[in-house]
Amino acid sequence: MSNQKHKSGLHPRNKHKGQYDFNELLKHNPKLQAFIIKNKQGQQSIDFFDPIAVKMLNKTLLSYYYAIQNWDIPDHYLCPPIPGRADYIHHIADLLAKENGGIIPKGKKIRVLDIGVGANCIYPIIGVKEYAWSFVGVDINKASLQNAHAIVLNNKTLRSNIELRWQEHSEHIFKGIITAKDNFTLSICNPPFHASAEEAKMEALRKLKNLGKKNVIEPTLNFGGQQHELWCKGGELQFLKHMITQSKSVASSVRWFTTLVSKEAHLKPTYKLLKKVGVAYTNTISMGQGNKKSRLLVWSFIPQTMD
Repeated sequence: MSNQKHKSGLHPRNKHKGQYDFNELLKHNPKLQAFIIKNKQGQQSIDFFDPIAVKMLNKTLLSYYYAIQNWDIPDHYLCPPIPGRADYIHHIADLLAKENGGIIPKGKKIRVLDIGVGANCIYPIIGVKEYAWSFVGVDINKASLQNAHAIVLNNKTLRSNIELRWQEHSEHIFKGIITAKDNFTLSICNPPFHASAEEAKMEALRKLKNLGKKNVIEPTLNFGGQQHELWCKGGELQFLKHMITQSKSVASSVRWFTTLVSKEAHLKPTYKLLKKVGVAYTNTISMGQGNKKSRLLVWSFIPQTMD
């Protein structure tokens, strides 16, 4: 697909930076045909407001690009946009390369803690397939872990690289998960964005109205999502504050802490807290696709010479 127009802002190694060649995808999964439409530009696409269509596209992309079979998630669980998830993995690979002579380290020796692995298990899948890293995926929702476990069992290439752990206490992020024997290269996280179900609904309505769908009263979340995936008490900022504060207690067990930050306004208070807890290194990596901007917050309690 290298001859296709590139999607703005995606990482150079991202397999999804070209426009999708639906003719090729259909050869891989004919079932996708039922969900293909023509967009306003007359190009083949899918209806990204249809959660079933989004899930079918994800199944196809994971099969086509990463040789993942039998991937599925329960109804109404988060069905993530894969290009953005792949970007996270590639950016943290660059982070590790900076302290490794410019060479991306590969193999199981790179251990990654995925906080909130979800039913979809996307980050570990991409990390294993692209760099052969090993992952420990953590979640507070047993149903999510059961589904992620099924995905791992159904794909031999994942079985020896992905371990799943249940976080029994929702107020804890690292405690009860990281053992005395654990030593992680880095942790990753995609925090809940919203402070409540109502806030998530209002944000969905706002996006729909911006796209010309003004008569929608009850929006369908096209990428789905359960409470623990989309909202938590205090929203994203409170979650980030908890993570930063609690990261100090496992400073010797995790070399790099990383997390997505969806709202730029949250950077200033998080940097203030990072300074307060005594981190040795902080950085923000800009990420984006088209008009959607995000950022990757990085910190470490171990002195670094990265810049």
